[in-house]
Parts: sequence; C-alpha cells; structure tokens
Amino acid sequence: MIKDISSRLDDLEVKELLAYSVFPDPEKLDAVVDAYRKPDGLQLFGYEEDGVLIGIIGVDQSDTEMAIKHAAVHPEYRGKDYGRGMIMELMLQKNPAVVSAETDEDAVGFYRSIGFQVYSLGEIYPGVERYRCVYEVEEID
Repeated sequence: MIKDISSRLDDLEVKELLAYSVFPDPEKLDAVVDAYRKPDGLQLFGYEEDGVLIGIIGVDQSDTEMAIKHAAVHPEYRGKDYGRGMIMELMLQKNPAVVSAETDEDAVGFYRSIGFQVYSLGEIYPGVERYRCVYEVEEID
C-alpha cells in the first residue's frame, strides 16, 4: 500500500531511495528533502511491504495534473512492477487528468511501457537529452 511518508524525511531508508532519483550530491539531496518539508509543496509517498520501504514517489499536484518529481525503487525490487504499481495506485488516489514526468534516457523505456507518451526536450544539460513523459488518464464510469 502506498502512503504519505513526508513525516519520515529524516529516515535513512527514505533518503537512500531519494538519492537514487537525484544527482548524487549531498547538497542536492538536502535541497530535495527541504522541498518536501514545505507546506503545500511537494508530497512524498512510499510503498511498503512487510515493513520494508520498497519504493518512493514524489509528486507536485495541481487541480488537473500530477507531476512526478522523484521516483525510485530499491535495487533488490526493481523489475518486479513496483514502480508501475506505485504510479497506478497514486493515480487512483489522486485522480489527476494528466500525469507527467521529466526524465532522462535511462527511464524513458519504463514510462513508455506503462502507457506514457514520450517527447524529447532536447539536450537541456550538456550531453544529456531530457524527455517529458505524459499520461492522459481515462475517466472510469
């Protein structure tokens, strides 16, 4: 089950998972953690199974769009659909019209495999192409 873990931002296991989704720099990680501490800011969710934090997903939600800012699954659990499951479960909870993510080449295949449309943003950083991934949520009657 996915749940809000914003109160656990100082937990080592939460920081370790967040570190997988940001540039591996302690100052950058601290800035990301601080962004989740702000009221009315980003929200951080975690997926736990048998007391083990398997993955995290951080989002910024407006009235119609849920933007995925950070997502990571512990290396031991990758390739087992936990990432997909977290996104789908959060979509059911939050009910956005659109889900988006900005990512790099490494994660494009993941987003494409679960139905996101992928658009190149070009080389935003020297030598690094970035992508915008968009999923339009269908209404369920």
